[in-house]
Amino acid sequence: MNEPVNKRAIAVGFFIIIGLLFLIGGILTIGNLHSTFQKKMTVSTVFSDVNGLASGNNIWFSGVKIGTVKKTEFFGSSHVKVTMNINIESKQYIRKDAKVKVSTDGLIGNKILVIYGGTFLAPEIEEGDTLSNETMLSTETIMNTFQQNNLNVLKLTKKLSDGEGTIGKLLNSDSIYNNIAATTNSLQLASSNAQVLIASLSNFSAKLNKNGTLANDLVTDTIVFNSLKVSVLQLHRIADTASVFVNNLKEASNNPKSPVGILLHDEQTGANLKATIINLESSSKKLDMDLEGLQHSFLLKRYFKKESEKSGK
Repeated sequence: MNEPVNKRAIAVGFFIIIGLLFLIGGILTIGNLHSTFQKKMTVSTVFSDVNGLASGNNIWFSGVKIGTVKKTEFFGSSHVKVTMNINIESKQYIRKDAKVKVSTDGLIGNKILVIYGGTFLAPEIEEGDTLSNETMLSTETIMNTFQQNNLNVLKLTKKLSDGEGTIGKLLNSDSIYNNIAATTNSLQLASSNAQVLIASLSNFSAKLNKNGTLANDLVTDTIVFNSLKVSVLQLHRIADTASVFVNNLKEASNNPKSPVGILLHDEQTGANLKATIINLESSSKKLDMDLEGLQHSFLLKRYFKKESEKSGK
């Protein structure tokens, strides 16, 4: 009678053990607790604010979970040191110049740590290394910033409505608006005048292409152009000759030994020249009187009378 009871107890115990093994395996699989038995290495980082990060939060690298937060503790005066347990097989992918930041798992999920960056020129992380971090804006900070921005917008709106500042004066002053409107009208008028000028220039350029006109001949006729070119060259030569003559005359006038210099600078020569001119005028008058007397003389009176009759005929 006792043997069947013992066999039944053994069978029940066997099935209970199998059930427990399946239960433990399911729990380990669903909760990903198998990572608990993986080899870990410890690294740390220091934050000024962890934004609610706690022990047990996940650590991600390139979208892959590589460890958990071991503990958080105060460090220094107002900082927090975060110690991380990282799977040893992830070591080869994380470099000493990588950075750590606090993020969230989804929009409103749990806090997580994200390791990112790093260059392959830097060595792999080692046990006890301290990684640099990047401070992220918290939701509270963002909301405070939005609130402060709203207050600034309200203040700006009030100033604009009160007519403060340049923009406020533009919005509330009729005189400034009228001046701007007048300036706009002036610009429109100037634009219209510019269009008229452009049309005139277009018309003038069209006439340049019309055969037979002077402008077209000047532009296209090589003979007319060459003639103008020769005339301009001659004018240049005349101007150069006149310039040389004036320079020579200036040099001669500055030289007291030259004839022109003597006439300009020697007072005695000037007086003699003046006396000579006076004598010539006096001699001319006397010659006129003598000729008049000869016309009325007895010997030549008849000759001059005949000449006068000839000229009358």
